[in-house]
Amino acid sequence: MRKLKVLIIDDSALVRQTLTEIINADPMLEVMATAADPYLAAQKIKQSIPDVITLDIEMPRMDGLTFLKALMSQYPLPVVIISSLTQNGSSLALRALDLGAVEIIAKSEIRNTRQYLEESTIRITDTIKAASMVHVRKRSIIPVASTSQIGPDQTTANQSGLKSSSHKNTDTANSKIYNTTDKVIAIGASTGGTEAIRFLLKNIPANCPGILIVQHMPAGFTRSFAEQVNTLCDINVKEARDGERVMRGHAYISPGDRHMQLVRNGAQYTIRLREGELVNRHKPSVDVLFDSVAQSAGQNALGIIMTGMGKDGASGLLKMKEAGARTIAQDESSCVVFGMPKEAIKLGAADQIISLTDLPKKILAHFGTPFVSLR
Repeated sequence: MRKLKVLIIDDSALVRQTLTEIINADPMLEVMATAADPYLAAQKIKQSIPDVITLDIEMPRMDGLTFLKALMSQYPLPVVIISSLTQNGSSLALRALDLGAVEIIAKSEIRNTRQYLEESTIRITDTIKAASMVHVRKRSIIPVASTSQIGPDQTTANQSGLKSSSHKNTDTANSKIYNTTDKVIAIGASTGGTEAIRFLLKNIPANCPGILIVQHMPAGFTRSFAEQVNTLCDINVKEARDGERVMRGHAYISPGDRHMQLVRNGAQYTIRLREGELVNRHKPSVDVLFDSVAQSAGQNALGIIMTGMGKDGASGLLKMKEAGARTIAQDESSCVVFGMPKEAIKLGAADQIISLTDLPKKILAHFGTPFVSLR
């Protein structure tokens, strides 16, 4: 098979060198070029089109977001963001996902960068391979005036209006007394999951059962992601904390560096976060969550496996089904990468195969919750 060609864009010579060594060591990947800033990258793209681009955000001359806007409006390619673990870096990286980037890889500013990236070798190579499978659509965003034309397609599209979102009344939400529930929803996702989860949670009413979510995402970004999604939803969305009770009307996103488990404590469910080795090449792992839900909730649970590369969550979803839970896999046409759902379907773990747009209605019908019209 032809190796996947990768273009590295980062102003740090050390990062460029380290990423080059990591990528070239994988037999399926090769670095076709590196660039210290987006202007140099544009010249590289004109000479040869990469399969995947890795992109830093904070760079001199032109920042990564400006470059990403131009790229997605003119010649869209799969982009993996490599961003620092600062709060500002996390927010900008999530903005990059909204603009069309496929995935995020963390770059530590505290620890030695070479050591940190080398320890992240599995995530880096897996993420690039997953990104190469994504069909990136053109975004109708006009690049800023200073942005040079990037690829063979020199046409720019009209700027789209921002999608309106509803903001819950936080005073009202905080004043409500939520009762615990003996029902729970467990969700697992990877590549493409941030957009899918955002859509799903936006269309779930405030009285839904507690939701536990494992989204493959680096530590430091899950909290920002939860806070961002929380502003769009009627339910309360947050990064999970160890030992807290699972409440109706809440969604809990596992921190990016901890496995999350559901624990039954009498008539209540609580969350357990723990350290541990990678499971199915991931931490947090969907299988770890699904296995615990099968054991602690059984037929009182609903399991959903969504878009993503690999097989994480497939065996866990089967355990949930065998324990009496209802199980759903996202269908191929609505997945960014039809890997994790496909593996679950192959095992016979999914009771139903549902498109993303139909998932909210199916969930509400399953629990007998009054349906709220999609926004």
